[in-house]
Amino acid sequence: MTVGLMKKYLIIKTDGGARGNPGPAAVGVFIADEKGKEIVRFGKGIGRATNNVAEYQAVITALEWVRNNLRDEIQEAKFFLDSNLVVSQLNGWFKIKEPHLRELIVKIRELEQLVGGNISYHYISRNDNKIADNLVNSSLDGSAH
Repeated sequence: MTVGLMKKYLIIKTDGGARGNPGPAAVGVFIADEKGKEIVRFGKGIGRATNNVAEYQAVITALEWVRNNLRDEIQEAKFFLDSNLVVSQLNGWFKIKEPHLRELIVKIRELEQLVGGNISYHYISRNDNKIADNLVNSSLDGSAH
């Protein structure tokens, strides 16, 4: 048996937020394995943005991290977001009218192809997304780890 050929199943919780809409914005990313064991967590400021742009940017940031650190190892990645709108748009249930948001979707689709595996998006309550939410707020407060 060859070690290292096992594909990973990821649980990815993301959040994005802005203080003001638009205003200073940040993203939070929490990535765990299928058993819930933490792989990485981080938050970072993204400049000035709207809440929706920050939510999309959080997904992009997570996909970029996976591409740079776990590429070719992923069989499945389940994203969990507390933005019903963004989940519905990523799943194709709601139309995206704003051109700047369509550009972000294109970027997400490109990253999905680079990451590979089965990627899905699911809505969770804000209460179930506290880690990612705290990472956003810590970044906006200037105290992210």
